[in-house]
Amino acid sequence: MLDEKETTRIEAFSDGVFAIAITLLVLGIKVPGHESVVAKGLAHALILLWPSYLAFFVSFITILVIWIQHHWVFVHVRKVDHLLLYWNGLLLLVVTFIPFPTQLLAEHLSHADSKLAANLFTGNFLVVSLAFLGLWRHVYKKGMLLNTMIRGADDAASITRYYHVAPMLYLVSFGLSFISEFAGVSSCILLAFLFSIPGYPAKQSSE
Repeated sequence: MLDEKETTRIEAFSDGVFAIAITLLVLGIKVPGHESVVAKGLAHALILLWPSYLAFFVSFITILVIWIQHHWVFVHVRKVDHLLLYWNGLLLLVVTFIPFPTQLLAEHLSHADSKLAANLFTGNFLVVSLAFLGLWRHVYKKGMLLNTMIRGADDAASITRYYHVAPMLYLVSFGLSFISEFAGVSSCILLAFLFSIPGYPAKQSSE
């Protein structure tokens, strides 16, 4: 096993990656070109950027929630092994990919290929939720959590069920995106708000 101080290093590195990913989102919002502003005015040009605002907002809230949950888990991790490093790396890999489908959705939501862009957008969130679930299951199954966090088998099972909810709901969003791109993206908006509400793990840690 690695030294317990490694948890601090992992979280510091992860925080930097989350910060970069969440900052890159704003680069997907393009400043209106001079020609479009001259033709229809700045206000109209800004309104036409609504897909960019929408994609940015959903991805920002989602990454923020992932970061909060990631912080909550690592606050309670007392030791680290090499496999956890790879699970954490996998999570960071799919998180850093989020800006790409976000910009893709922003560019094509109002065009013919919008459904494919929505598939990739919702599919990325599904993979992120699966990676996070894998990370949680690893630290729990390997006994890497502080004893004060898990008060018994019922608590552990409740937290695990909580983290199983996200992949199931994002799978629904992914499926909806094949039927309607707007339904898929709209469901991601709802999920972003749902998971931004203080849930069971956060409440558990404060008790």
